[in-house]
Amino acid sequence: MSLQSDRWIRKMAKEKGMIEPFVDHLVREEDGQKIVSYGLSSFGYDLRVSNEFKVFTNLNNSLIDPKDFTQDAFVDVIGPECIIPPNSFALAKSVEYFRIPRDVLTLCIGKSTYARCGIIVNVTPFEPEWEGYVTLEISNTTPLPAKIYANEGLAQVLFYQGSEECEVSYADRDGKYMRQTEITLPVA
Repeated sequence: MSLQSDRWIRKMAKEKGMIEPFVDHLVREEDGQKIVSYGLSSFGYDLRVSNEFKVFTNLNNSLIDPKDFTQDAFVDVIGPECIIPPNSFALAKSVEYFRIPRDVLTLCIGKSTYARCGIIVNVTPFEPEWEGYVTLEISNTTPLPAKIYANEGLAQVLFYQGSEECEVSYADRDGKYMRQTEITLPVA
C-alpha cells in the first residue's frame, strides 16, 4: 500500500466524486477570521465537522452497550459550536460525503489543534467501497468543558492505495454503516 498525494486525491475527487463537497486547497481563514483548517493538504484531506452533534449525557443513568445502544444516552445539539462536558464525548458527522475506491483504505486521525487541547477524534478506517457521511467520535479527555467548532476542520483523512483491488469490499459485504446520511449510533 502506498500513501497517496494531493494530486491523486484531487484527481479522484474530481473524476470519481470521492469527496463531496471537495475543497482543493487548505482553508485557514474565512471572512477574515482564523479557523481550524480544512480541505486538501499535502498527503490527505482535512474533513469538516457538521453542525449536528449528539452529546453523551448520563442524565438517564444509561448503560453503554454496543449491542443494545439507546438514543437516551445523548442530547442532540445543532449549532455553530458544541460544548462537550469534561471527560465525556460527542458523536457528529462530517460535512463531506466520501466514496472510497475499491483499491483504497483510509485512516482518519484528529487534527493537532484539537489534540493539543485534549480533544481526541476517533474514526475507524473507511474500507474499500464504503461510502457515506463519516460518523465522528470526539472525546474530551480533560476535566474542563471543550468547544468544537462546526463547519471547520476536525480530522485528517489519509488515503492508502493497494497494489490491487480487494477481493471482497465493504459494499460486497453489505456493510451495516454503508451510505449513512445521519450520525449513526452503534448497530450490532
